[in-house]
Amino acid sequence: MGHPYMKTTLDLDDVLLAEAKRRAAAEGVSLKAFVEEALRARMLPRPKTQVAFRLELPVVRGHAPPAVSTSDRRVLDDYLDEP
Repeated sequence: MGHPYMKTTLDLDDVLLAEAKRRAAAEGVSLKAFVEEALRARMLPRPKTQVAFRLELPVVRGHAPPAVSTSDRRVLDDYLDEP
């Protein structure tokens, strides 16, 4: 007997409909099949197997750089020569 179908009329945005027609043609399917697949994909429950990505960066403890002007080579050399 097959699947029961119902005819309906939808008012769609012209640009959206044109893009749907273009993609359906590119995929070699009818507009009806394309829209049905899109609706099914949107309506099916999404699997909850994916865990949200969480980025954890390491914390590195250190000390502030010395207050030495790197533009004064003599002062910098003196600082680097200190024990």
